[in-house]
Amino acid sequence: MHQPTPPSTADDNRRLRDLPPWLPPTDDGPGRPPARAPRPASATARPAPGPRRATGLPPAHTALICVALPGLAISTEHGQLTGHGLEGFYRAGRRLLARCQVRVAGREPLAVQARMTGADSARFVGTVRVSPAAGPDPDVVVERTRHADGTERITLRSYAVHPLRLPLEVALATDLAELSAIASGAPGPELPATVHGSGLRWTTPSGTSWITADPAPADALASAGLLRWEFELPPGGTAGVELRVRPEGAGPPRAMGRAATSPLAPARAAGDDPGVAALLRTSIDDLEALLLRDPVHPSDTCLAAGAPWRCGLAPAEALAAARMVLPLGTRLAAGTLRTLARTQLSGPGPRAGMIPGPRRDAGAHLPPACTGTEATLLFPVLLAEARRWGLPEQETRELLPAAERCLTWLRTNAGDRTYLCDPDPGGPVRSETQAHAHRAALLGADLLDAYGRPGAAALRQWAQELGKAFRADFWAADRGGGRPVAALAPDGRPLALFGATAVHLLDTGLLGAGRPAAGLLDKVQTEQLARLLGGPAMDSGWGLRGMGAKEAGHHPFGHRSGAVRVQETALAVAGLAAAGYEKEAGGLLRGLLAAAEHFGHRLPEMFAGEQRSDGSAPLPHPAACRPAATAAASGILLLTTLVGIRPDVPAGTVVLRPVHSAPLGELGLTGLRVAGAPFSVRVSRLGLAMVEEAADGLQLGK
Repeated sequence: MHQPTPPSTADDNRRLRDLPPWLPPTDDGPGRPPARAPRPASATARPAPGPRRATGLPPAHTALICVALPGLAISTEHGQLTGHGLEGFYRAGRRLLARCQVRVAGREPLAVQARMTGADSARFVGTVRVSPAAGPDPDVVVERTRHADGTERITLRSYAVHPLRLPLEVALATDLAELSAIASGAPGPELPATVHGSGLRWTTPSGTSWITADPAPADALASAGLLRWEFELPPGGTAGVELRVRPEGAGPPRAMGRAATSPLAPARAAGDDPGVAALLRTSIDDLEALLLRDPVHPSDTCLAAGAPWRCGLAPAEALAAARMVLPLGTRLAAGTLRTLARTQLSGPGPRAGMIPGPRRDAGAHLPPACTGTEATLLFPVLLAEARRWGLPEQETRELLPAAERCLTWLRTNAGDRTYLCDPDPGGPVRSETQAHAHRAALLGADLLDAYGRPGAAALRQWAQELGKAFRADFWAADRGGGRPVAALAPDGRPLALFGATAVHLLDTGLLGAGRPAAGLLDKVQTEQLARLLGGPAMDSGWGLRGMGAKEAGHHPFGHRSGAVRVQETALAVAGLAAAGYEKEAGGLLRGLLAAAEHFGHRLPEMFAGEQRSDGSAPLPHPAACRPAATAAASGILLLTTLVGIRPDVPAGTVVLRPVHSAPLGELGLTGLRVAGAPFSVRVSRLGLAMVEEAADGLQLGK
């Protein structure tokens, strides 16, 4: 979640080539949905009954959210769209249809089931008792299939023993409100409709929405917003209507992930744990649903942060997610890097070379952090690791100047200081920022050396000095063995707060020959960090808490003070496994996979950090995005961590470092991508890995 961007960075954010912002950056907590807009009794829209003040974001945790950007369809489990809260069909952040209520023979269907059938579709089933003599059994089943592209299919099935004459009525309305207005509790009144062809049309000065029906209705009443059909169904017969809602002048949205040009490989998983197949499949589906196309350079794709709140580009999260899904190929990484390189700040001054990004709330103990700092430090890391995974040489060379500018920004802003402040100047020295900077320096130096560019030695020297100082300044000794501190205040005082941001100290990055880069902690400190992350104060049993349960201000629903953030748990699993702490990694992994099962394997960005107990279930966070790019990408990282793929395509090798304890038993991953070719690997119950498919000429390293 993000704080409103300060004026000093407003110009930077306008450089982002993105969909129009759907919401102002916000750190509001969960809120109640706004009251339903009044239904007009005539063709004139009624004003809303007095001003409605924002009470927080409408809850999204119980919604079924179909995503195929720029389209969304948000529903409750009842299937009827009533205009309450977030319900409706959306395109590019505008609600095209708020209300779609079905009545059969004058009755609302009784909802019996609602489920997602894919990232972009949901199915709702209801029943109606039409015949008085039918007894307790319903004689009509109503099925509705709803898609993010603005399409809904309504099917009636008769199970009566005699023919039925069934009137079908669909009441429709919209406010054409922006999602930001809906989130603030002020969507506006329903608009008057006009009959348009085989449907209805709504117009405001800022846009027009229209809905068509196939077959055309027998009656269309603009004043009531009503379409009406009458069907005669024999026993066992069916009848159906298809509705399509569009903004005027637009066809169905072209969802990136459903096109033949999807940048993600269709990988599959199988193994002893039945959940791995569903986790990988759902993660890829959600990632494809969140793909955005750069409007100026449509061949480049990147990931939106998440739905429903953050359906635009968030640079740091787009880079982090692209990095986690490198096992699915390098095309997403390349598109993300090219898109963000075009936003890079130029000109003289200390901000030159920065990838702009909004501020992110950091909780009660620290001021908001600059996600532009994180994005700028992630850019050269993603490029360096994408090269190891097989990014073509020409594409790497084209992106190298942008990476060099990021590294120059790092050295300029660190200056003669040991540490990098965030926000700079005068901000605190954050532990995770130093981890990002250290990794960027080492992987950036490796990248510069590979192409004969200057500056590698200075980066390594600075990283070495940073590590030496960090091990002394950022470690708080205590009787339990000590722990890393969260930050240093501008006057040098440590903030001895322990939370999940410490996992970034384990995420050191990949160098050549399958070697992880050096980290900021020494061996003893790393061992102690592993013990802390695997302990009961941090491990909720469902994943890693954002803040330890014993820390002052801990709150299980606090998005920076105790909730489980899926990305941080996945990074902890990967970092602990790479450092050899398989017991702690396995515990966090099993907990998060158990949570994923409760969430239908569509992990939210966060959920409550309440302690797991027998028979319990993870508590959803009402303001969390689901799907979310980093959460979906975390599913990829978790499974590929178990097989331990460490490629070095420029050297023609790949090293396997599987988790030898095999916490999920046997696991096979097929259809991954290394060196642009299919890559398949299997890990046995004994923790032994074997490559089953790979690019020609790729050798297994040691």
